[in-house]
Amino acid sequence: MPRKWRDKVAVTRYLASRVLPTLLEPVTERELTDRLHEVAHDPVGMRRAMVDHGLVQRTRDGAEYWRTERTEYDL
Repeated sequence: MPRKWRDKVAVTRYLASRVLPTLLEPVTERELTDRLHEVAHDPVGMRRAMVDHGLVQRTRDGAEYWRTERTEYDL
């Protein structure tokens, strides 16, 4: 993960659009972690960052996640 805040945000936005290409499509926690594991060294930390940055929302129990925001990296 980059040191600069704006670079962290850019990486998080890029990965969110890559691992969750369809807005509002729910995926399980395990499925999201597996997808992130393919592209990130720390998939759990990246999942947390996507939620913290407001790109992804989750159910109260954390069982499902879905992307809520379009990014500049969407096709």
